Amino acid sequence: MVDLVSQYRDIEKEVDQAIKEVIESAAFINGPDVSDFANALKTYIGTKNVITCANGTDALQIAMMGLGFEPGDEIIVPAFTYVATVEVIALLKLIPVFVDVDPHTFNIDPQKVEDAITSRTRGIVVVHLFGQCAEMESLMGIARKHKIRVIEDNAQSLGAEYTFSDGSSVKSGAMGDVGTTSFFPSKNLGCYGDGGAMFTNNEELAVRLKMISNHGQKRKYFHDIVGVNSRLDTLQAAVLKVKLKHLDEYCAKRQEVATTYDHAFRNSSLIRIPERTQNSSHVFHQYTIKIANGRDELKQFLSEKNIPSMIYYPLPQHLQGAYTGYGYTAGSFPVSEELCDQVLSIPVHTHMMQDQLDYICESVIEWEKKQ
Repeated sequence: MVDLVSQYRDIEKEVDQAIKEVIESAAFINGPDVSDFANALKTYIGTKNVITCANGTDALQIAMMGLGFEPGDEIIVPAFTYVATVEVIALLKLIPVFVDVDPHTFNIDPQKVEDAITSRTRGIVVVHLFGQCAEMESLMGIARKHKIRVIEDNAQSLGAEYTFSDGSSVKSGAMGDVGTTSFFPSKNLGCYGDGGAMFTNNEELAVRLKMISNHGQKRKYFHDIVGVNSRLDTLQAAVLKVKLKHLDEYCAKRQEVATTYDHAFRNSSLIRIPERTQNSSHVFHQYTIKIANGRDELKQFLSEKNIPSMIYYPLPQHLQGAYTGYGYTAGSFPVSEELCDQVLSIPVHTHMMQDQLDYICESVIEWEKKQ
């Protein structure tokens, strides 16, 4: 699904030198590369503040703590997403309020969001799924109208841009009250371990997020609020500082792969290619197709051809065993449930060769012809 070794070979000298410098300095915790990377990412995203942390899940949790959500507050979240989005809500004893997603883009449906708002709603977690932004203009309008906070989870869309109706463009993660991301190795901007970050234009919130991520302290050994221990390793920051310079190139290569797939499957009667919104670029963290009938058979067929594929996600969050106690049942969110039965992600990464692409396309078409 991803070829990190080939990616490393292209930037081997830069990465090795960056790692060597960290080791020789022995500044493994909060070394200068951490602030250097945060500043570079701040420039790239276009926010006033970037606060790094240990992983994307921590970023979500710290964001919710920083926004002052309290036990019993309702937080709206898509039913079709990765578990981390919901997990931190439950851990903080908040109430996840699931809503359905758009059947075409797979992103959270603004109308469903507005329908789910109650007097206890305090926030929305907007997940920019698979590489393109959700309909942020509508979602931000709803949030302002109801005076609720917006967390953007752009772990899969780092580098994507959203264009508003006035023509202005903003990077994903820079539109809500706080953005959160993950640098898990397979992400478009991935490190060689775990890592995460938060983005915000709110200076007061930035101070609070930084304190929470560092044991609730501004000054060492003086703890003003309850915090956690969530740091980005200097070694990971050094790797990320190198890779950030190549992020736009990586996204462009993923887009080239997606265009090849689009062309190959555009006339298929069984396969629905990913739909793009008019308002957002798509950086294709995943290339996810829909197969109305035979998805599992196609996955098995590809496996027999030594072609990897993944189902993101096989079960919506409201039907996961850990979250069945919130009152939802099968049928509560039909779009999400249908997607779990139909979606299949096929390889897309920065170092796919043309012969690999041809082989994958030919194999999918071969399967379709047999149906």
